[in-house]
Amino acid sequence: MTDVGYFLSSEEHGPSRLLRFARMGEEAGFRSVVVSDHYHPWTERQGESPFVWSVVGAIGAATGMDVMTGVTCPTVRLHPAILAQAAATSSLLLDGRFVFGVGSGEALNEHILGTRWPAADIRLEMLAEAVAVMRALWKGGFVTHRGQHFTVENARIYSRPDVPPPVYVSGFGPKATRLAAEIGDGYVNVAPEPDLIDLYRESGGKGPAVGLIKVCWAADESSARKLAHDVWPVTAVKAELNQELPMPAHFEQASEGVTEDAVAELVPCGPDPEVHARAIAEYLEAGYDRVFVSQIGEDQGGFLRFFFDEVRPRLEGS
Repeated sequence: MTDVGYFLSSEEHGPSRLLRFARMGEEAGFRSVVVSDHYHPWTERQGESPFVWSVVGAIGAATGMDVMTGVTCPTVRLHPAILAQAAATSSLLLDGRFVFGVGSGEALNEHILGTRWPAADIRLEMLAEAVAVMRALWKGGFVTHRGQHFTVENARIYSRPDVPPPVYVSGFGPKATRLAAEIGDGYVNVAPEPDLIDLYRESGGKGPAVGLIKVCWAADESSARKLAHDVWPVTAVKAELNQELPMPAHFEQASEGVTEDAVAELVPCGPDPEVHARAIAEYLEAGYDRVFVSQIGEDQGGFLRFFFDEVRPRLEGS
């Protein structure tokens, strides 16, 4: 069966809960986990946003799970030379079980230092250069780089793994997907998009395609729908706005007209395992090699029992 892992939302949960949920996920049967990397949550209701590198280290020390950031922007808020060191250290601490998920970012997280938020094409240029800088540093020795977007002066990462961490690149449109095929060791997306998976493969992408899906289990469908709408109305906000709006308040304004039905169309809700299994299977049928599932809300224990007892058996053989 295609691998299914656990996806933890740092926008919803503080660091201690993320660590506790990762342990619970491993005990239930998950072998890999993705943790989102944000500076701000999407909305005030979500209410959290811990520093992902501390969380990665803690999960690595407390579990034997593979860990991936889902995803980090290595271009604006943090310089790629700094993130190359962070990823190298994480890979050492996790004995090679770390995967560095990267993307072109959102203004929500990247505007905080007052840096101009670039246009989409420039952000992709920056991402390609950032990945090249990080890979040069992971080779060892001193690196000097004077590129179009980044400068590195006599930098060397002394604590680095013999094998550099794989870099998985997110792509929600054709240009980013082609870039993922060109520079990535894997591909990440949040929707069952077979056309983009095909484009990734046709453009030379040979690494795993990773899909991220949100679900909302609860004992009754009504409660699940209400919770999903309460916590993640931004699920139904148009994709371009997700990259351009700079503050949680703006996302709250953009999602004011989002209905419970609109969120429920995008997020599997309720206690019916067939609904959840069909949604995950749609990702597998689209061509993803791995799917990571995120339960909305605090009742992760209930979701884990539901997933392994009722959903996972329906996916066997998928």
